[in-house]
Amino acid sequence: MQVKCFLAVVTAACVLNADVFAASPEPHPAAMACSGCHPATASVQTPVPRLQGRNATEIIEQMQAFRDGKREATVMGRIAKGFSDPEIQAIAVWYAQLN
Repeated sequence: MQVKCFLAVVTAACVLNADVFAASPEPHPAAMACSGCHPATASVQTPVPRLQGRNATEIIEQMQAFRDGKREATVMGRIAKGFSDPEIQAIAVWYAQLN
């Protein structure tokens, strides 16, 4: 009986919080390239814009603009060209879920 109750509670929690599990706590391998300049924590000082906690859609739009040459860049244009849309989405979701 206790096991059934526990499983019911865990299942309900997963269903109610499915969006929490959508983003992996581990960075996508592509995000590892980004974190060199865009640290994943606020404790690191950098003049580069922070990405953690930003809206994923905003990150996706900006990365695609860099990649497609629609946004001027020095380094980001070259870096963004190496990422596919699914990789950009994975990077954006990972950074967005960070606090």
